[in-house]
Amino acid sequence: MAQENPEAKTELDGIKKLKELREQSKLGGGEKRIAAQHEKGKKTARERIDALLDKGSFQELNGLMLNRHVDFGMDKDKVPGDGMVAGFGTINGRKVCVYAQDFTVMGGSFGEVAGQKAARVMDLAMDAGVPVIAINDGGGARIQEGIFSLYAFGEVFYRNVQCSGVIPQISVISGPCAGGAVYSPALTDFIIMTQGMGNMYITGPEVIKAVTHEIVDSETLGGANTHSSISGVAHFVGQTEEESFAIVRKILEYIPDNNASTPKVVATSDSPFRADKELDTLVPTDPNQTYDIRDVINRVVDTGSFFEIHANFATSAVVGFARLNGESVGISANNPASMAGTLEMNSSDKIARFVRFCDAFNIPVISFVDTPGFMPGTATEHNGIIRHGAKILYAYSEASVPKISVVTRKAYGGAYIVMGSKHLRADMCFAWPTAEIAVMGADGAVNILHGKALKEKTPEEAKAIRAELVAEYKEKFSNPYQAAGAGFIDEVILPHETRQRLIAALDILRNKQTTTPAKKHGNIPL
Repeated sequence: MAQENPEAKTELDGIKKLKELREQSKLGGGEKRIAAQHEKGKKTARERIDALLDKGSFQELNGLMLNRHVDFGMDKDKVPGDGMVAGFGTINGRKVCVYAQDFTVMGGSFGEVAGQKAARVMDLAMDAGVPVIAINDGGGARIQEGIFSLYAFGEVFYRNVQCSGVIPQISVISGPCAGGAVYSPALTDFIIMTQGMGNMYITGPEVIKAVTHEIVDSETLGGANTHSSISGVAHFVGQTEEESFAIVRKILEYIPDNNASTPKVVATSDSPFRADKELDTLVPTDPNQTYDIRDVINRVVDTGSFFEIHANFATSAVVGFARLNGESVGISANNPASMAGTLEMNSSDKIARFVRFCDAFNIPVISFVDTPGFMPGTATEHNGIIRHGAKILYAYSEASVPKISVVTRKAYGGAYIVMGSKHLRADMCFAWPTAEIAVMGADGAVNILHGKALKEKTPEEAKAIRAELVAEYKEKFSNPYQAAGAGFIDEVILPHETRQRLIAALDILRNKQTTTPAKKHGNIPL
């Protein structure tokens, strides 16, 4: 009878133990809690990572970490991984780092281990120069760990700020995200919320009821519709978890891995010389008639490439990614179809934040300008339109990427200046023949310039004289030719020439070099 080898038995026991620990880690809070997650129509943390990343690419880190706390019964039933799954993998072959809260372990509460694992992955993403993606589904800070859970949040927040502008950060909200937990997503570049699953709020409905006696449900307070259309916290809404992950993959198609690289150029069959003659008649001759700027954008950029961001928020502005001859660009535009394209607080923030993202990650900015100005009124002034409008000024002035603007129609006053004008160092400024570049519209200008004289006339005389003065003002100022004559517009172009002109401008600006004054950082008017 052969003797048993003790060393071989020890080795087999070690392998068996590791397999058992791995299996325990994969089960998270156990089969019952996994089933409860599925009953809610939600995936587990591991299932989400598998659905997001390329099949078989996920490499887990710190999967066996345990928390060290013992109060409130935490010395019992410790789970390897402790409610956070973290590691790295690929999306369409591109390297990314990812971490996901596991709701099956103590409701996804964020404790010391969760913070350490998230911080570890963020540090790795910074060192490797790759995007980091967070999948949020948890009940906030783990109360049982006291100050250690707050420490965990702080470590992640600090890294969010250090990563900002260095590597892209994307957050997916696939469940509750409450209290301090909301600030990490808020510091990231893009937030995608899953409809009917994701919620974000500082204080939940029960606390609000106790403090202010206001009765509100979770969806109304902080659901996907609320944050994508009212608060502007969320950039996208996925109708399902699969759609949310598809949005993440779509974003990555347009952006680089880090601030030292550039977005991938994609082969296209769309000719750079394509001229869409419908553009020539798209802008109404009556300046009071409206049109949707998306119709312009979609006819100019590579066919089907426009990917709108913040589509339901501050709709008088349109921002998003697109491609021109395969090259990734950022689109910033006023939309006459909403509030006549006026700039107010939210649209100012929307444009400024997007321009700053593009500048941080080497994405050229194309601006389509058609705005009568900033929204007037006491409510607007009291809500800080000056402060918010200044953010656009700051963003465009600060940006060193290629900046090209196209004035399609109205460009009045300060709004003309802030929307990527030559005065903020735009590299190329074009205007369509329908452009009106002036201090203000003809009617308002005549009121100021001739109002006193018109009051001295009879109503009939005033009406006739006023019509002549308005026509005279329009002839002299409500066109692009005075600006072109001064060199503030590089060229007045036919609308159907826009695509070819933009592509040529991007080509000459590809190796643009700039210098800025030495400073620690500026002080944006937040």
